[in-house]
Amino acid sequence: MDVLEVVEIGRDLLVTAMWLAGPPVFISLLVGLAVSIFQTVTSVQEQTLSFAPRIVAVGVVLVVTLPWMLTLTSSFTMRMVERMVLVTQ
Repeated sequence: MDVLEVVEIGRDLLVTAMWLAGPPVFISLLVGLAVSIFQTVTSVQEQTLSFAPRIVAVGVVLVVTLPWMLTLTSSFTMRMVERMVLVTQ
């Protein structure tokens, strides 16, 4: 296994991780922004107010995107197993 293959595996790993982490992080960002705007408009400065909506939103996104995430993870795993088989031959 040469350096180019290691870099390709690392790139594949990072791209897969970004795809998996993207939806929950994006939703958390949007909900946090919405709560911050709401707090600014209503002058409610409670720090703990933003945590509950974020947790609920991220939980819903995880449940909704779980089949897609499992497919993405299993395809990554299959690619790595196929690489392992090719290297050992």
